[in-house]
Amino acid sequence: MKKGLSTKEVTQQLNTFGYNELPSEKPKNIFHIALDIVKEPMFILLISCGILYIILGDIREGIILLSTIFIIIFITFYQSQKTEKALNTLKNLSSPRALVIRDGVETRIFGREVVPGDIVILNEGDRVPADGYLLESLNLTIDESILTGESIPVHKSAQQEANNTNHLIFSGTLVVQGKGYAEITSTGINTEFGKIGSSLLAIEQEETRMQKEMKSLIKNLFIVGAILSASVVVAFYLIRGNFIQSLLNGLAAAMAILPEEFPVVLTIFLALGAWRLSKKKVLTRKPSAIETLGSATVLCSDKTGTITQNKMDISAVYDGNQSFFKHSFSEQQTKIREIIQLAHLASQENSLDPMEKAFTVAHSQLENGLVSDFQLLKEFPISKSLLAMTRVVKDNASDQILVATKGAPEAIFSLCKLSEEETEKHLKIAKDFALKGLRIIAVATTSVNETEIPENQTHFNLQFKGLLGLEDPIRPEVPQAIKDCHTAGIKVIMITGDFPTTAKSIASQIGLPDDGVIMTGEELKNLTDEELKNKIESVTVFARVVPEQKLRIVNALKANQEVVAMTGDGVNDAPALKAANIGIAMGIMGTDVAREASSLVLLDDNFASIVSAIRLGRKIFDNLQKAMAYIIAIHIPIIGLTLLPAFFPSLPLLLMPLHIVLLELIIDPVCSIAFEYEQEEKNIMNRAPRNPNEQFFGAKRIVSSLLQGLLLLAMTIAVYFASLQEGHTDGEVRAIAFSSLIVGNVFLILTNLSKTRNFFTIITEKNWALWMILSIATISLYLILTIPFLQGVFNFEFPGYQHFIPALIGAISILIILESAKYISIKQIFKTR
Repeated sequence: MKKGLSTKEVTQQLNTFGYNELPSEKPKNIFHIALDIVKEPMFILLISCGILYIILGDIREGIILLSTIFIIIFITFYQSQKTEKALNTLKNLSSPRALVIRDGVETRIFGREVVPGDIVILNEGDRVPADGYLLESLNLTIDESILTGESIPVHKSAQQEANNTNHLIFSGTLVVQGKGYAEITSTGINTEFGKIGSSLLAIEQEETRMQKEMKSLIKNLFIVGAILSASVVVAFYLIRGNFIQSLLNGLAAAMAILPEEFPVVLTIFLALGAWRLSKKKVLTRKPSAIETLGSATVLCSDKTGTITQNKMDISAVYDGNQSFFKHSFSEQQTKIREIIQLAHLASQENSLDPMEKAFTVAHSQLENGLVSDFQLLKEFPISKSLLAMTRVVKDNASDQILVATKGAPEAIFSLCKLSEEETEKHLKIAKDFALKGLRIIAVATTSVNETEIPENQTHFNLQFKGLLGLEDPIRPEVPQAIKDCHTAGIKVIMITGDFPTTAKSIASQIGLPDDGVIMTGEELKNLTDEELKNKIESVTVFARVVPEQKLRIVNALKANQEVVAMTGDGVNDAPALKAANIGIAMGIMGTDVAREASSLVLLDDNFASIVSAIRLGRKIFDNLQKAMAYIIAIHIPIIGLTLLPAFFPSLPLLLMPLHIVLLELIIDPVCSIAFEYEQEEKNIMNRAPRNPNEQFFGAKRIVSSLLQGLLLLAMTIAVYFASLQEGHTDGEVRAIAFSSLIVGNVFLILTNLSKTRNFFTIITEKNWALWMILSIATISLYLILTIPFLQGVFNFEFPGYQHFIPALIGAISILIILESAKYISIKQIFKTR
């Protein structure tokens, strides 16, 4: 053990077992990202439309359309690189270094260079670099919450016993106290840490509902477009007899039917959504999760480090006669000062043990930061035979020798030689504290002469002073965040490795329903998947759960058609994080394995950020639906006005390529920027999540969009024929009808921006992107109608301002109809609340 491995042996082990690291997804380069994007059906559609424009001779529009692909690839690549960079930074910060003995010399190396057979020296504050077993230990305590979910550190011993794993150490765990020597047995994927990471490879992530629906929608659009295009070619040929012209009209109809804005809008919404989430300290690893986030129906949360702060805090003090709780500490300082001071003196200085840190912090607060001048004379460490720790200190101010002892209540009662009656009295308080989910520590004291310090702590004449109840405090933002989830119709389930009594106490503090069922891991183990699926609907807390069971819980919820968001930070959470619809890992406390498995990473470990992300997910989902609905609606009049002259040869052409280009200059930025920028709906967090079985763009929404489009088409055709009746020239008719289409389009945009706010509210809001686009469109239309050169380019003639009144009246009529329909819809929405 003193020599450790030789350099030659290390090289051999590295060649055999490889580096002590887990395989992770390599960052994608721009070519892989481009390939993934182009493989998407929406982008196949986009490329097809671009090539179609070029075939038709509209090279400029085709090139512009194809250029958008490169813009989208750049946005996606930038977001991907930004995400990978942030994750690598987190990974480097959490990567441990290890102190090993090699060639007889203590050497500090990178954790990835540790090999089986290495002798590792473990000191307070070290991360255990790999799995192994202890050779020697001195008062060694390790926090294994990152692996097991248990917040209480585990006392370790080199002594090997049957059915006991306390001599084993595990990769990624933290030494909070003491020192030890260990021999490494497993590294990399062979560690317990690595086995969980490797199991993630067997979990396949499903496509999101939107991705499935988009594929179906595109397929249907292609079928409809093909049928209608073929019909146009046949009809045009039968009426006019020119096959080439008929074919070109059929292709033009196909372009009008196929809304090429869909892929642009979808990608821009998700890319900008990822950017907006990053501003809220939420890192997006999978952009598709943003859409799913707004549909979450269940939020499963690990307790330790997610709901709680993964630290210890004094919550209750008992002085032998009376109990005091945290809320009254400030008024009872004199009664609790001695007990907390004894607990502090019985603790090591600058300890990493969460319990001892809690005593130090509480003592400092009571003493207003003043440092007591005590000198350590002797320390009696905790042992398996006696769960108590004693420190003998000298008060330099008074030269008094003070003995401070802390430990398990039963051990302290025995050391103090309490009567059966006294023991029963104090044990009752300890049990009451335990029912509140607290960890109990007893303290005792005595004074001795410096020459009378015994060799064993059992020889002190100790006096019992009191009990301290410690808890892992909940994060302050959690109760409100859970309340917001309930208001939003999202069920919260807490999953923990703690005992049911502790779990119930935490559940009560954070606001989970009192009537919720608590199921233990043992009960879960005895249920079949079908039984679990039926019973899980009433469960709000899972206690004493092991990692494999977390995965079963997520799968059972998904089997019930729930959209599951799962939060966690430890290795034990990783399989469930990957299996969930949305895996949310903690960025600061979280492990690399958890981050790799997740869709989102909370950079600030703030539970409230989850609610903010859900709110933003719902907003993005709403605005995306509205943008898609608008795209379909505005394409109806474009299709109708394109086909009208094909079936009625005597009518003048209304829409020419440049007219459609001008419309696209309004439609594209409005869809991808103005709708994305629009604020959230009023009831966004006061409504139930989207029904998992409800389609993103179902028949009802499509019919609504079609009706809006047909209304605008009917109005434009009415103005068109009215202008013809008045005897205007073809150029004047075209100018009037096109103006009515543009103004009607503006009103269509304004009324579609919100489902719960009326037109007048919308126009007073600060959607600068919208007003900039509409201003440019209005100015462009005015210049085209009034400047002779542009009139010639667009085949317009100016009829006089008074002749645009029918166009304005028609557009206002559409606005009144659509706003009335919205008013009725809003009343129904809030009536059901």
